[in-house]
Amino acid sequence: MILFIVSFVAGVLTVLAPCVLPLLPVTLGSALGEAGNKRRPLIIIGSLSVSVFIFTLLLKGSTALIGASPSFWAYISAAILAVFGFSLLFPITWAKLMLKVPGHRKPDSWMAKGYQSRSHWWGDVLVGAALGPVFTTCSPTFFVILATVLPQSLAKGLIDLAAYVVGLALSLLLISWIGQKLVGKLEWAINPNGWFRKVLGILFVLVALAIATGYDKKVEADILASGFFDVTALEQSLHISLEGQKNIPQDPAGNGLGSNAATSTSGVTPASTTPGTKPVQSADTKSLIQKLISAVIPGERNQGKYVEMVKPSGYVNSEPFKLADYVGKKVILIDFIDYTCINCQRTFPYMKDWWAKYKDQGLEIVAFQTPEFSFEKDINNVKDAAKRFDLRFPIVLDNDYGTWNAYGNQYWPHKYLIDIHGNVVYDHIGEGNYAETEAEIVKQLNIRKQALGESGVVTASGSAVSDEAIQAASPETYFGAKRNERFGNGAPFTIGQKAFIAPTGDIAPNQFYLGGTWDIQKEYAETVTANATLSYTFTASKMYIVAQTADGSAATAHVLIDGKEIPDSWSGADVKKGLLMIDASRLYGLYANPAMGRHRIDIIFSKPGVRAYTFTFG
Repeated sequence: MILFIVSFVAGVLTVLAPCVLPLLPVTLGSALGEAGNKRRPLIIIGSLSVSVFIFTLLLKGSTALIGASPSFWAYISAAILAVFGFSLLFPITWAKLMLKVPGHRKPDSWMAKGYQSRSHWWGDVLVGAALGPVFTTCSPTFFVILATVLPQSLAKGLIDLAAYVVGLALSLLLISWIGQKLVGKLEWAINPNGWFRKVLGILFVLVALAIATGYDKKVEADILASGFFDVTALEQSLHISLEGQKNIPQDPAGNGLGSNAATSTSGVTPASTTPGTKPVQSADTKSLIQKLISAVIPGERNQGKYVEMVKPSGYVNSEPFKLADYVGKKVILIDFIDYTCINCQRTFPYMKDWWAKYKDQGLEIVAFQTPEFSFEKDINNVKDAAKRFDLRFPIVLDNDYGTWNAYGNQYWPHKYLIDIHGNVVYDHIGEGNYAETEAEIVKQLNIRKQALGESGVVTASGSAVSDEAIQAASPETYFGAKRNERFGNGAPFTIGQKAFIAPTGDIAPNQFYLGGTWDIQKEYAETVTANATLSYTFTASKMYIVAQTADGSAATAHVLIDGKEIPDSWSGADVKKGLLMIDASRLYGLYANPAMGRHRIDIIFSKPGVRAYTFTFG
């Protein structure tokens, strides 16, 4: 219910975001025509809303149109808007053309009203529907719906998506009706041959050109990056005030959107298609939405009995066990993680600290490794990750999302605290609130001591782990056909082997560009030729890539920043002297800088067989 409410409010707030700019000419256009004709804005904005809803499902929420190039829809939408722009610029010529359409018997009357006549409802429908295929929102809530809710529950996802669209439509209608009242009082605005309509016609044509060339997305990205008005902060505050989700979900293996969608959520990764990833999100998706729900209000709230793990696929750091083995004996902290999720990785030091301090005082930590990508189902990869991060508490492979679904989980990471009696008394989504979480652990450990008649008091000693600042305005970006939404080359992004021309000159921000021959698969893009390239312009303080090699052998990649070899001072943890060594299936640090900025990165892979899965930021 909370997400439904927030979805509606997010739709309303979208009118304040830069991504609404292409919709404004259509909204203004709906104010033209006969004064008091309230039906016309309803038809135009109603058509726009239905179009946004339908094409969201087809282009973003499914793979039904995965073979159609985004540029195809951009050209169609631009052509429709351009035609109606010219109809405003040249009303008489347009009227003469329309005389050839059957049913037009009164040319003088028709020309007086322009194409805005009540009888030409089909024109209003076309104008409204034109932007559905190319509409892209900046709302993190919107991406949560696509990445985490729709893949898990079609019915709930449709309801939340409808709430968002209705909120957007009502705001646009309000703008339109206010504009209509103003226009109705101004004779120069009503005149079909007047300068006002010609200016609006020019605006339609300019928007059409921007959509056809992709310039509209660049303008929107520049405005977002400038921080001029951060609507997502309002959404985040709303989530927090309603005690909502804390971070944005990510997308599970095989489906998804990207995290960081246009911003990063505060330490959460929503899953995607597999039940149980960030929920099916992107957020960091492992970023798109990392800042959306950055913190759930912590506190004690009995959520009922714990749920036993379901169909575990393997155990790391322990022999097979059940949660029931610890109920009545220990306090249990369970955490849903994904070892390539940067949000999860940043919580690992705190988990290790709590394990070291409290494991002998009655705390048991159990991490459920729920995979976003297929290679994360391999227990050997999970063992390597546990060793790399020095995680010594039990890790259970949840390859089929059995336990994830049993808890109704939607995020990476997501912690649940189970008391001595087997009740879930506290949970926290994403990063942050470490002191509050530790305080709750200590509280439950003392309750356990009383229940078992043990002497002594458990005290919180505080943590020496320092918080890591998250600065990112770029969204998590996936390279597989299943979840890609940000392909910049312009060619159809479909499964199979294709040759791409590497970009020269400036490239659009938050879009990835390929060069050389690549094999596109659902989860990843794999190099087919040596020196294949991957380029991206990002805004963040840190940048990561999830990658592996097809045969398990090591491969190198040359990393350039702004056209030059990346300096050591900006190199991520896995880049040495400008070279990235890919020798395992994991997340690699590419770039790190205390100050957030916009830069272009070019990665040149040394050999075939390198699989790139996603960029994430923070």
